[in-house]
Amino acid sequence: MTTETLTIVISAIGIVLTLGASLFAAGAWMVRRIDDRIDAVDEKLSTRIDAVDEKLSTRIDAVDEKLTARIDAVAADVTDLKISVARLEGPPRHLLTARR
Repeated sequence: MTTETLTIVISAIGIVLTLGASLFAAGAWMVRRIDDRIDAVDEKLSTRIDAVDEKLSTRIDAVDEKLTARIDAVAADVTDLKISVARLEGPPRHLLTARR
């Protein structure tokens, strides 16, 4: 091999290695930057979701307490209604009475 050919081959290898290293560095930089943005968005969304979850939990608990109170009131009214109906009906009447 002549000196010119050897110089061209070494220069080509150097250019390929330089381009490869710079492409790798650029790719790593883009990935790191995208990861940082994704982490920021993830943190922001987590904060918002936690706030919404807290609001919904509070509202659901309030509705649960309200419904429990209403169901208990209806159960008490039904019990009172059953007692009232039983008093109105009295003992069962017989169709045939024994008179002699």
